[in-house]
Amino acid sequence: MSDAPTEEQDAGIDQTYELDAPPQKVWRAISLPQFRESWLPGKDLADPEAETVTPGEEIRYRMRENAPPFLESTVTFRIAANAVGGTSLRIVHRLTDARRTQAANSNGMPVMRAA
Repeated sequence: MSDAPTEEQDAGIDQTYELDAPPQKVWRAISLPQFRESWLPGKDLADPEAETVTPGEEIRYRMRENAPPFLESTVTFRIAANAVGGTSLRIVHRLTDARRTQAANSNGMPVMRAA
C-alpha cells in the first residue's frame, strides 16, 4: 500500500460561477477583508492576509480546519470578465497539508498471506 496521494485526492474542488456583477465589484468582495469576512471569516483562515495576489485577477488564501488534525488547504479565487459584461469566478480549493488523512476503510486491495 502506498501513502502517496492519488490523483483523486489532488483533484480538490474546482467550481466556476458566472456572476452578473462587474469584475471590479467581485474583486472587492474577495480581496477586501471587510467584505470577505461575511462569507469567508478570518477565523477559518490560517493567515488573514492573502498568500498570493495578482490584482484584479487572482487571490489565494491559506485555510486551516478548526478540528484535529488541523489540516491546511488553499483556496484560490480567479476572476475574469465574461462575454455578457459580468464576471466568471473560478474557485479552486486544494488540500496542501502533507498529513493527509485516509479513510478507515482504505478501499484498497486486501493483502493475503500464503499459508
